[in-house]
Amino acid sequence: MSVMQVEVVSNEYNIYSGEASFAVVPTVQGELGIYPRHEPIMSLVRPGALRLQVPGSSQEVLVAVSGGVLEVQPDKLTVLADVAVRSSEMDQARAEEAKKAAESSIAKATDDESLAKAHAALAAAIAELKTLDYLRSQRHM
Repeated sequence: MSVMQVEVVSNEYNIYSGEASFAVVPTVQGELGIYPRHEPIMSLVRPGALRLQVPGSSQEVLVAVSGGVLEVQPDKLTVLADVAVRSSEMDQARAEEAKKAAESSIAKATDDESLAKAHAALAAAIAELKTLDYLRSQRHM
């Protein structure tokens, strides 16, 4: 089985570093499926669930990403995410509360900086909620 090296990093943490046999990345053009030996590309990442199939594991590795940049090389996939959270660290109630707080901050923003921070917080909450929705849909199959 062919594999590629995957690195998912945020501004603060190295979220995932390891091998994968397949990845699905939410990009601004739609979800992009990537196998080893993929043609080199770069793309912007949109909020959503990054899914990795790891050799020797029946469970996908799921990471909520709020945006960022994807770089694909034939033997390596790198995601530089604005914010990234592993599925094991997600909480539905906390994500919903964060989304409400971000929407409230957007409505109350008085300058460009506070508006940008509120939009970033909203993107992170939406990414986490989308990933939790994906997890729920997989459990019901």
